[in-house]
Amino acid sequence: MKQVTSFALAAAALAVLTGSASAQTAVKFALDWKFEGPSAPYFVAIDKGYYKAEGLDVTVDSGPGSVQGIARVAAGTYPLGFFDINSLTRFQDQNPGQKVQAVMMVYDIPPFAIVSTTKGGVLKPKDLEGKILGAPAPDGAFAQWKAFVKETGIDASKVKIENVGFPVREPMLADGKVDAITGFSFSSVFNLLAGGVKEPDIKVMLMSDHGLVLYGNAIMVNPEFAKANPKVVAGFVKATIKGVIDTAKDPEAAIKSVMKRNETGDEKIELARLKMALKDNMATPWVKANGVGGIDKARMDKSIEQMALTYDFKVKPKTDDIFTSEFLPPAADRKL
Repeated sequence: MKQVTSFALAAAALAVLTGSASAQTAVKFALDWKFEGPSAPYFVAIDKGYYKAEGLDVTVDSGPGSVQGIARVAAGTYPLGFFDINSLTRFQDQNPGQKVQAVMMVYDIPPFAIVSTTKGGVLKPKDLEGKILGAPAPDGAFAQWKAFVKETGIDASKVKIENVGFPVREPMLADGKVDAITGFSFSSVFNLLAGGVKEPDIKVMLMSDHGLVLYGNAIMVNPEFAKANPKVVAGFVKATIKGVIDTAKDPEAAIKSVMKRNETGDEKIELARLKMALKDNMATPWVKANGVGGIDKARMDKSIEQMALTYDFKVKPKTDDIFTSEFLPPAADRKL
């Protein structure tokens, strides 16, 4: 792993040096998933020249899920990525030598959800008992299952967990092969709609409505890259925040930037997916009051305590170990 890390970071450093000669620093950024509606801010920042204005030539790649991709940032394969901050907390504990750190919060309220249908009959947490729950092992929502069980009093021994792949998760629910699934609300809902399930038949249970105070996905950075290129990281964060603000103000225009890169997608569905993510996860009341990208330290402290109820930390981290605000622009520049 150390050799891979050194090689990847050397390549990243070379890209920085090469970019400097042409006044553009090449930066590879990994998403958690596909090019869907909620990824609009990054493409808006590219299309409007916000990254370019910071001297950055940004390449955005799709990812394997909001949990597994953290290792890509740790290895230096991608100096920056967009993944689940709760999984990062556990990753740090399991890999103490790889201090990946979050530098910008994007999902102030996480989209972690249990999704069912009228046929599945899961309307409240206890309804899961005696049911089959389809959950991809790398899923960011499933990663919070133990905390959800603890907060809601579910008897987990009465829930059959079936490890399903991302591509078949929603089809299996639609076909009644599982009674409910874990997933990001804006992913599972619109995947079900695209698969022909009627909106009134889709039932969504947000984990945040049942005791979880956790945050969601954040921009994270490889620590060696951040140390060597602080201006690059700050410039990326600044430009991304502009992309988020523009997306929140005009999602109809922003979705065009996504669809240019997702020719097989349905623009109507992706726009609705984006609007749902903005309303429920990104442009929350707290973000509107305090600006894009930051966190409430007291809440983050509490979320770590909540994780500790179901995860045995070797060394329980502090908020400052997980998230740093040093790369954020002033609050006045982050207002929605």
